[in-house]
Formats: sequence, structure tokens, C-alpha cells
Amino acid sequence: MNPFAVEVSNLGRRFGPVVAVENLNFSVERGELFGIVGPDGAGKTTTLRMLAGVLRPTAGDARVCGASVVRDPEEVKRRIGYVSQRFGLYQDLTVRENLDFYADLYRVPRELRVSRMERLYRFSGLGEFQDRLAGNLSGGMKQKLGLCCALIHEPEVLFLDEPTFGVDPISRRDLWILVHEMVARGVTVVVSTAYLDEAERCDRIAVLDRGALLAVDSPARLQASLGGKIWSVRADDLPRAQAVLRSLPGVRRVTRFGDALHLTLTDPQRDQRRVIDALGREGIALLGAEEVEPSLEDVFMEMTQNRP
Repeated sequence: MNPFAVEVSNLGRRFGPVVAVENLNFSVERGELFGIVGPDGAGKTTTLRMLAGVLRPTAGDARVCGASVVRDPEEVKRRIGYVSQRFGLYQDLTVRENLDFYADLYRVPRELRVSRMERLYRFSGLGEFQDRLAGNLSGGMKQKLGLCCALIHEPEVLFLDEPTFGVDPISRRDLWILVHEMVARGVTVVVSTAYLDEAERCDRIAVLDRGALLAVDSPARLQASLGGKIWSVRADDLPRAQAVLRSLPGVRRVTRFGDALHLTLTDPQRDQRRVIDALGREGIALLGAEEVEPSLEDVFMEMTQNRP
């Protein structure tokens, strides 16, 4: 059996003169939780739509469960589940009626529906709401129903496009629990997100920026790639401190993280003293400083800061 559920080769998409995605190359292993990570406009949705067979590439190809998204998109659709940001729930149908509709759409045999629905109700916690109109569900419950509708035909691969966007923190946590349960059952999940804390939950991630693929690796290895610690500095005037340190020799990058600045230094032993002295000369009080482990946000900022 091919160990890869998804294989992407030189995949690209243009909209007229605009390049949305260009020359993507990566593979997703079967049973993997794979993240496509980047800010708004990075090309995440375009990539997922091409992989789901609903948007034709203008360059390259991808194979999903062995089927080409260019030559056989209908076979791709048969093998996958796809939950877009605005999943097509019918607001005036109940939870059960929506599940029945998607079961009809995917031609799920009637003798299998009761057992599958009961399992999905247990899995999502929607059993007690099966007679409620979808339009009356909370945002988090709608997302759970969207997942169930996409899983009713037991797909091999599930594509999720920013499933927690606009969802409250509790529902966001519950949705990720469901995603991990799906992976534990053997489903390959490819999820896009702009939240780097969510990306840390994935086995591996593809980092996108303005349609370009910057890296593919595990979150831990990407964080280790910075080759050392980040210096976290707190000061009484962060905006002015940030402006001063950006032009200081030895400081490669300065990024604001809440009430602190994260600094990437060329030579930490030498440059930490330079930072302290520079702040002192400008009359900026240093409130605290410590070495911290790089986050994925540090990695992303390091990758993108010098891109044209």
C-alpha cells in the first residue's frame, strides 16, 4: 500500500494575473494529522480546495488516495470528506435531517445509517440535539455537525479549512479533541489554520506565506531549527524599545509578544549586554529579561521577515 494519502507535485493556482499558490510539493502520510499553516492570504483555502477536487489547479497535480485531482476529481471527492469555512448545513433542517441528507448525497446504504449516526452522535455529543434545527445551533455545535456530515460516508482523508475560526475557546478545544479522535481511528486529517498554537498539535505542518511553501516538518523540529534560545525582554516603553533595538547591531529580529519583546540575537553572550546598554542610554527601564524556547510564531517570523 502507498504510505502516502496525499502527494502534491508542483501544484499551483492563478486567478488571472494573481498567483494564489505556486509550486507546492509535499506528501501526507496515512493516519497523519497534517497542518497547512499561514496568515490570511497565504493560500491555505485555495490549496485545500484543489486537494478536495473542487478547484482545478492551473499547474502541477496532486494525488489523493491514489486519484489525481486533475484527471479524476470525482474519484477524489468520493474518497474524502471536506469541511469548508462555510460548510453547507441546511439551517431549516434538523441535525438528523442534515445527516440524512449527506448520507443520501454520499449514497450510504440505509442498513448502515443507524449505526453510523449513533456512533457520530456519541463521538460529537450531538445526540441530545438531533431534533434541533441546524440554524438554532451554536457556532461550535454547527462545526461539530459539519464534521459529522463529512464523516457519514467514512472517508479515508478529511480536509478541514480553519475549523475553529470564529469558535469560542471551549468549542475550539472540543473540536480539536474530535480531530485527534478521528486520527486515532485511522483517518488522515489535513487541517488549515492561522493559529500557530493549533499548529503545534499537528504531527507535521506545511508553512505557507503568500502562496509559497516555506517549510515542511514537525513543529518541534521547526522550533529547533532556530538553533538556540529567544531572549524575551520586558521594558516600560515597549514601542520605543522595539524601535531602538531594531537598529541595534547583533539583533536579527525583534517581535512583540504580549507585554514582551522576543529578540533573536547573533551572539547571545555579547548581544544581551548591547541590548541592556542601548535601553539604558535611551532611558528605557528594563523590567525583566529571560531566555525562552522558540515558539512556532518565532519560527514563522524568522522565515518571513526577509522575504521580498
